[in-house]
Amino acid sequence: MIDHQRRVYDSMLGLLSNVDNPTPLVRLNSVTPFEHAQVYGKLEWYNPFGAIKDRVAANMILDAEEQGILAPEQKLVEPTSGNTGMGLAMVSNLKGYSVTTPLSSAIPLEKRTMLRFFGADVIELEDTLCPAPGAPEGAIAKAEELAERPDFHMLNQYRNEANPGAHYKTTGPEIWRQTDGNVTHFVAGLGTCGTITGTGRFLKERDSTIKVHGVHPQEGHDIPGVRSIRQLQQTELFRPDEYDELVEVANQEAFDLCLRLNREESIIAGPSSAMALAGAFKLVPDEPGVLVVVIFPDSAFKYASSVTKHLAELRTRSTGGSPRERMMDALVKNAKESPALTIEVGPAQELIEGAKHFVVDVREIDEYDSGHIPSAVNMPLQEMNAYQAMLPEDRDTPVLVVCQTGVRSLSGALFLASLGYRNVRSINGGTTAWQNSGFDTSTA
Repeated sequence: MIDHQRRVYDSMLGLLSNVDNPTPLVRLNSVTPFEHAQVYGKLEWYNPFGAIKDRVAANMILDAEEQGILAPEQKLVEPTSGNTGMGLAMVSNLKGYSVTTPLSSAIPLEKRTMLRFFGADVIELEDTLCPAPGAPEGAIAKAEELAERPDFHMLNQYRNEANPGAHYKTTGPEIWRQTDGNVTHFVAGLGTCGTITGTGRFLKERDSTIKVHGVHPQEGHDIPGVRSIRQLQQTELFRPDEYDELVEVANQEAFDLCLRLNREESIIAGPSSAMALAGAFKLVPDEPGVLVVVIFPDSAFKYASSVTKHLAELRTRSTGGSPRERMMDALVKNAKESPALTIEVGPAQELIEGAKHFVVDVREIDEYDSGHIPSAVNMPLQEMNAYQAMLPEDRDTPVLVVCQTGVRSLSGALFLASLGYRNVRSINGGTTAWQNSGFDTSTA
């Protein structure tokens, strides 16, 4: 039984969003800088399991069932930054499937905990915030390894046409109906790109003058669920020829606007929502008749550990907390009081080529032997204290620290800073980004 008017359902699957049961559109009144343009947020945490990815999870499973791919009690595996895995876990609970989710340990603890709570088998790996192909220990590589086994099936949100298909069938028609066809601009953050591709395609079929805009974070970002321009090359659903314009939004800009959305609009949006909105403010003209819809993918509740890293007023004064929390507090403090602790691969390569730099690779020996920056000295993170004799005597020597993806190297940079080295920087993206940029590596 599905009765949207009385809100009565036989199961949670009846709450899945569609044109007859849309997620809300809410007009923004305080944070918008516009005088004439109307800006609406589409609140996707009203999906039954809390995020826009519920649409994708349900449609990918339905599509696989219609193709006869899924067996009873099927084991699914999916690399995820959180929300797709949650949606798959909850839909699978109702359908009798199981879900394994390889993911990055950099994903907020709240998401990793809730994935386990929802019943997923979570495999934590050192990977970039968004899973990336190519890294030997990465989430996508692990998922593909499991998917080769006959008892597993990978739906693959990065290339599955049922991903944008979910938005073509639901999100686009909802927006068209909710705005009486008056929408002029559609704005979405870029992750797998299913949302912008599917929704944008539907809207442009109804009115080719509608502008479809994509918003992406800066390289080395800390916004879960979205991808930088370089990372977008890793999803087959990124189709820029179908979009009108793209724009980049900085980390702090997104987190600051996230706070304003919650406090000034009482909209419990997360950081990727604020990133998309910040992009809309950059791209959309302030003109009479402009009506822009911005996708707000999920709520702020999963991102407490993320927002506290970027919004100093939210951090407690306690010196307690986990070692990771203390490390992140130290990173924030050092970033404000000392030279930057990180550097992108391009500038790092220029420094290594043009000046005397000491390069430390903090990976394990087998990782180092598989491919490393030619001038790098191997000092495994857990044993760095025993390798101090290898370090330069001059504490002013510029030191670059690298690992596979830029996670362990932050800890290495902090350790070296604690020894008194005054010019230490961690290479964002690590050797994965180095190799993706076409720079040379050496092997054992």
